[in-house]
Amino acid sequence: MSVVNAIKRIEPQLPAVLRRLMRAAWLYAQGFSLYALTLSGYIPSHHLRRAIYRHVYGIRLGQGSIVHWQARFFKPSGVAIGRHCNIGNGAFLDGRRGLTIGSHVATGSEIMIYTLQHDIDSPAFDAVGGPVTVEDYVYIGPRAIILPGVHIGYGAVVAAGAVVTQNVPAYAVVGGVPARFIRERRHDLNYRPDFAMPFQ
Repeated sequence: MSVVNAIKRIEPQLPAVLRRLMRAAWLYAQGFSLYALTLSGYIPSHHLRRAIYRHVYGIRLGQGSIVHWQARFFKPSGVAIGRHCNIGNGAFLDGRRGLTIGSHVATGSEIMIYTLQHDIDSPAFDAVGGPVTVEDYVYIGPRAIILPGVHIGYGAVVAAGAVVTQNVPAYAVVGGVPARFIRERRHDLNYRPDFAMPFQ
């Protein structure tokens, strides 16, 4: 039984003060865990960061994949990254609704991928979202933003600074705010973006 389920089961039987303390303790524990994960992104070793991401935080990180320094995560256990990927420094990856990144994917620095956001038209400002899928051989340029529920097709390119609000077809090059089709990319892709410098 998970900690969350155990708390939900016993919480109604506890006095109100104790319920509030348990909720506060749970929030602080979650916040500290994310803080520690963020600090892990500053460790100057790809190998050590990979081990921490996989074995401590449950990120599914494929063989040969690199997450450069200063990465930040929401719900890291909801993030799956395929083989031989290269995620640029300062990336923000949101696994709250599920984030799947295929193999041979490369990104620039400071990309943001969200799977959850607020509905600005909801009176209660409700959270809404959906899983994001990035297929193989995709390139996401620096500071691009991908919003919840988006599917990025095989071999597609998201230009630097683009804001992707809709699905991107295979091999499409998109850019702008919101992102729009620019042209099609060539189809004979065969590379492995696993380059990295020490201490990066």
